[in-house]
This record gives sequence, structure tokens and C-alpha cells, in this order.
Amino acid sequence: MQLMILIIFLVVAYYLYGFYQSKTRESFIRSFDFPQGMHRRLGKHHPNLTADQFQLVADSLRQFFLVHKRSGRSMVAMPSQVTDDLWHEFILYTQAYQTFCKKAFGHFFHHTPAAAMTPKQKKSNAGLQQTWLHACQLDNINPRIPVRLPLIFAIDAQLNIANGFHYVTDCKKAGLVAGSGATAIYCGGDFASATSCSGSSNCAGDGDSSCSGDSGCGGGGD
Repeated sequence: MQLMILIIFLVVAYYLYGFYQSKTRESFIRSFDFPQGMHRRLGKHHPNLTADQFQLVADSLRQFFLVHKRSGRSMVAMPSQVTDDLWHEFILYTQAYQTFCKKAFGHFFHHTPAAAMTPKQKKSNAGLQQTWLHACQLDNINPRIPVRLPLIFAIDAQLNIANGFHYVTDCKKAGLVAGSGATAIYCGGDFASATSCSGSSNCAGDGDSSCSGDSGCGGGGD
């Protein structure tokens, strides 16, 4: 009897510790201050960003890190050009980025090059599905019937980023036709059903991104 009580106690303690650790890591991500030089470095790629707009991009990157944290180390994909650019700049602060990853995730969060991915990973849009579902949860959005876009899916259009990725909540309601227009439009709500309304194979970033199928671009995974 005493052994059974001890086992139950240890199991409960294990799950409580895991819950506490998860909340602690999320709190660390939300409150983390990025290196000050990142604003100046990002400005080389996007010179028109104001200080407030940079803060919005930083919040978007925090959202992506929270998505990775909640994904359970599943492959997640980066849906934003400007957020991906900021992630690249953060990685260049090698010691700060390594310390951040250890405290935020307990492991190093790699930015996987597309060339290193398996054919199955390249053809699947599972990474964007993961990002969409968790980002919607973070922004209190129904992923299947979204009335607005999560920050990381909205930011490129909001800041009018050149070569950025533009999403709408529902292609049909917006009167869009798959593959139409000079700029590819992606349907956020369709990620919940593993389909997309655009046939574009573009990826954010400069080629050092993990492509996730036919929509958007990749982040990374371990």
C-alpha cells in the first residue's frame, strides 16, 4: 500500500514539475529582451521599419518560439519573411542564442536548411499546420473558423514587407482563385484541413529555410 502511494506521489510530482517547467519557459520567452543590435541589423534588410514596427516583429518571433515550445519538438514552419529575417539576425549572436535556447526549450533550436530536409518533409505542409494551430491557440483564434490571423501570419502584409507572405482567413470568402494574382495569397484556415489555396512553392528567407510543402516557408526542428 505504501509503495502504491509512493508511486502515485512520484507520478503526480513528475507531471507537476513538467507543468511548472513549461510555464517557466513560456514566461521566459515572453519576457526575453533580444540583443539591442538586432534592430540595427534588421534595418539593413528593412530600412523603413520604425522602432514600434521592430517591436512588432520581435513579438512575432516570440510567438514563433512559443509555437516551437508547444509543438513538442515537431517540425514547425516559419510563415513570415520579416520574422525569419530577424531570426537569422538573432542566430548570429551565437552565445546569446545558445543561452536563450537552453532556457527556453532545453535544447538548441536549429534553423534547418531546406537542402538538409528529407523529401517527405519538403512535400508535406505539416510544419505550417503546426505553426497555424499553435499560433491560433496563442492568439485565442479558432484555427478552423478564423475571424482574424495570428500575428506571425499577418505581419508581412501588415508591415508591407517586400516579397513577404500574405494570408487571408478564407480564400473563398475573399473571392480569391488559387494561383491568381501577381502575389501568391495563402489561406490560413485551410492549414487546419491540410490544404492550401495557392500553388506557390515560395519560401521565406534567403534559401536557408525549411520549406514545408506548397505554402509558406520553413522554420526548423531538431
